[in-house]
Amino acid sequence: MKSIAITTCCLGLAFVAGNAFSDETPKSDNTVKPEAKYSLNNNAARIMYLVSQARLHAINDDIEGAILLLQTAIDADPKAASLHASIAELYLRAGRVKEAINACNTAISLDPDNGKAQLLLANILSGLSKYKEAIEHYVKAKTVFPDREDIYLRLSYAYLQTFDYEKSVSTLRELLKNNPDSFLGYYYLGKVYDQMRLSKEAVTYYKKTIELRPDFAQVYVDMGLSMEQSGARSDAIEVYKKFIKDNPSNFSVMQHLANLLIQENRLQEAFDILDLLKMKGIGGVEVKRKLGLIALELGNYDRAIAEFNDILEQEPTSEQVRFYLGSAYEEKGDNVKALAEFKKIPNDAPIYSETVVHIANLYFDMGDGATGVDLLKGAITSDPESIDNYLALASLYERMSQYTEALALLKSIEQKYDSESSLHYRLGAIYEKLGDRKSSIEQMKRVIAIDPDDAQALNYLGYTYAEMGVNLDEALQLIKKAVKLRPNNGFFIDSLGWVYFKLKQYEDALIELKEADRLTPNDPTIKEHLGDVYYAMEDYKNALEVYREVLKLDSGNKGILEKIKKTNAQTGKKQ
Repeated sequence: MKSIAITTCCLGLAFVAGNAFSDETPKSDNTVKPEAKYSLNNNAARIMYLVSQARLHAINDDIEGAILLLQTAIDADPKAASLHASIAELYLRAGRVKEAINACNTAISLDPDNGKAQLLLANILSGLSKYKEAIEHYVKAKTVFPDREDIYLRLSYAYLQTFDYEKSVSTLRELLKNNPDSFLGYYYLGKVYDQMRLSKEAVTYYKKTIELRPDFAQVYVDMGLSMEQSGARSDAIEVYKKFIKDNPSNFSVMQHLANLLIQENRLQEAFDILDLLKMKGIGGVEVKRKLGLIALELGNYDRAIAEFNDILEQEPTSEQVRFYLGSAYEEKGDNVKALAEFKKIPNDAPIYSETVVHIANLYFDMGDGATGVDLLKGAITSDPESIDNYLALASLYERMSQYTEALALLKSIEQKYDSESSLHYRLGAIYEKLGDRKSSIEQMKRVIAIDPDDAQALNYLGYTYAEMGVNLDEALQLIKKAVKLRPNNGFFIDSLGWVYFKLKQYEDALIELKEADRLTPNDPTIKEHLGDVYYAMEDYKNALEVYREVLKLDSGNKGILEKIKKTNAQTGKKQ
């Protein structure tokens, strides 16, 4: 028989007949015998007997037998509201929901203050998603049972489902006023504020829940999600870490934490968690894929290659993973193997257009740029509507220092793709290479006009102004916006530090350039900028140390040799 998933509050069936019981307790053989002969002085004693027998049948899961006994008791005393409330519970256990509702209504019509019937009916209606009707009965049940925590929680939930947030909150506050130690009251108050998208308020109540019940695991997860919602991702990460420390087998939260760490560019931490999940056999191919991509990003190319090869053993036709494997070999500098993997990707694969760009550039790296050009020209012939093919060919021309050819190619499609910001960005970069800064600036302004949140263009234009020593206030605002859009980009932060340097705000410049160097530790330009700030601040010792690091990274940099000589002269030392 079909049943409905509704939790009732009184499954113990503590039945009360309503009249005084006889002191004499008749013996029973546990069989339904409504007409059995026994010593019976009045109707109340008979009802008591039927109720006790019904209880025994219910305990033994003979619900239909218990219903028969209670129905007999009701026939004997049809105005006993408690009997109707008790048989309603049995109907519900038997899945006879309509009859349960009718029995509750009968009990309530006989005694509106029958809290048991009011609460049971409210739970049934709530289970049927009839929340507005349920609320009426929860309110009445609450007046009968003012100390029942579950009633407040259920009533608050019903208000929440009807979007009456104010009453949902006030109900929980009433509970907390009566019972300040109700950790569930604080927890669900946090949940309501979460529903209202008031994340900071939600976090406040989650923290109070933890104070009262530090071992309540779910609250850490909800608090972390709420912190994420409010933008406090670092705080959320710490909450998840605490949760995992206490719940090391909760792999779903581990995976969520790993994803959040990836978003925050805390790649090594994410890698360590994913590596643990892999050892536990959790996450399968997806965890391996993320491990490979993070390893690739961290420069651990051998590990990336191992992960991608491992996946391909299971899924040999995965073109995307094949592409990742080729990219790992390419980054490692093993061009032959990279080319071999990319060539395994068929021409009709969705990722082929990106693959052919890598193949073309690999040919250039291997000294055969002409073949790369021919490949990209062929891609344009095959798909003349794809702007990406034109941009890829223009970029290859740039790598080959054929700036005039690159410019001519892009100018030929400028009118057709005038609304494409990527086209104007590429044109701006080429004009810069040709020494035409005015045209380069115009193109970058065009990019920003099309997409005001193009962080690359904002940074490019701001840095160009800084290099020229013009429009420095505007440059500062442009780069600040770029950094806000991409807060973990070391190159953007370097640009910000460089503008501060040009503005002679050396303390600010030092802060930003040290952060840029932390995020991108092996970039010679960033280090040189940092050295220049130390020099301007007359901190020659640190300036010399950083300049020497630049020389290790870029041994052919003649300008840095001059700076080292100049700095040595300031310190009175020889090179």
